[in-house]
Amino acid sequence: MKTSIAIFLLLSISVLAGCASHVSPELRPYTAAESKELALEDLNRRGLSFDEYHAKKAELLGLPQKSFRFDRQGEMNAERAVQLHGRPS
Repeated sequence: MKTSIAIFLLLSISVLAGCASHVSPELRPYTAAESKELALEDLNRRGLSFDEYHAKKAELLGLPQKSFRFDRQGEMNAERAVQLHGRPS
């Protein structure tokens, strides 16, 4: 009887000691790479326009801001025929 009580007591003490020494990841400070990754994930979840997204992303990554704008050169009107280098479109 005494050995089972002693074994139970040792098991409970070891379980409690293991729970008490658990280091939670929320208690340690984030590294710079983790902070940047979290900021980029947050940026992806926002409903920003194309231009706003790339401006914020360049700001977060420390890159020079480029002009990411849609141009109208790639648009075609389906009602008019366009000759492309001697081929019908």
